[in-house]
Amino acid sequence: MKYNILGNTGLLVSELCLGTMTFGGRGYWTAIGTLEQEPVDQLVKRSVDAGINFIDTANVYSEGLSEEMTGRAIRNLGLDRHSLVLATKVRGAMGSGPNQTGLSRGHIMQQVEESLRRLDTDYIDLYQLHGYDTFVPLEETMRALDDIVRSGKVRYIGCSNLAAWHIMKAQGYAELRNLTKFVSLQAYYTIAGRDLERELIPMMLDQKIGLMVWSPLAGGLLSGKYKRGEDGPEGSRRVDFDFPPIDKERAFDILDVMHPMAEEKGISVAQLALAWLLHQKAVTTVIIGAKKMEQLEDNLKSVDVKLSDADLQKLDEVSQLAPEYPGWMFERQGRDRVKQEEELKVRN
Repeated sequence: MKYNILGNTGLLVSELCLGTMTFGGRGYWTAIGTLEQEPVDQLVKRSVDAGINFIDTANVYSEGLSEEMTGRAIRNLGLDRHSLVLATKVRGAMGSGPNQTGLSRGHIMQQVEESLRRLDTDYIDLYQLHGYDTFVPLEETMRALDDIVRSGKVRYIGCSNLAAWHIMKAQGYAELRNLTKFVSLQAYYTIAGRDLERELIPMMLDQKIGLMVWSPLAGGLLSGKYKRGEDGPEGSRRVDFDFPPIDKERAFDILDVMHPMAEEKGISVAQLALAWLLHQKAVTTVIIGAKKMEQLEDNLKSVDVKLSDADLQKLDEVSQLAPEYPGWMFERQGRDRVKQEEELKVRN
């Protein structure tokens, strides 16, 4: 297991992060997973034994039960809390009242206390906005986040599912008012869904913001269980919960290349999909989740997969995004600088 610096911090996190959406299974979340405490403990133990020090959850997962089970697993296993990096999120509805959702000061202040209680910890390493809130001024949200960092309840803040302009507006306000800035973005990214390469990844590289990848197997579509013209196996994630949205024809074009490549290397398609992400410059950590131990074991092996330049080129060609404005204009106008950069490298 390798460790990467999270954004512009001194915090080292494992290149694989254990996701906890499968823990519990309450309400809406039963479609994702319904793991009870004993298998949860086993998954957490195996992950930590493999070198994972990063665990990601959210207050809304199984209506708070996922956080509770995560905290209980750490306690049951006698793990050193200070050797772990715990991340959770705030945004979703945690009750039926009009103020029990969103990113208002009141909701953030209430939910950070609830998450601390459920996780049975004195502090949260990374507290993330789970999405955007059109009701609440960004200034209110950033002030509240800064306050909980200064209080010691939270050490770093991040965000998830935001647009590049949302993040830059937040970072600019934080810079202006000397507030805590986002250090990470948790976003959907797969070889079959590379949309964030248009705006988000260039922004993150420029601003030194870490990338945490969620749903790296495109909701199971890249697990190896799916082939063109075949229905997925009964009970599989995509059959029961067809999310995130994806261009399936394009995905199957990519899978047509991945299946033989994986077979040639003696690895699973899932390992290949995860390894592709681990070879991307912007990626800090890839969040993996599992319902069964064998899924976790398979995913853990992805850190040992080596992809050659030829492999990466082949995968890039079949999965690359169609040109969009203004990207194609940047490429056209920047050709002179690319040529100059190549000449400078030769001279140096």
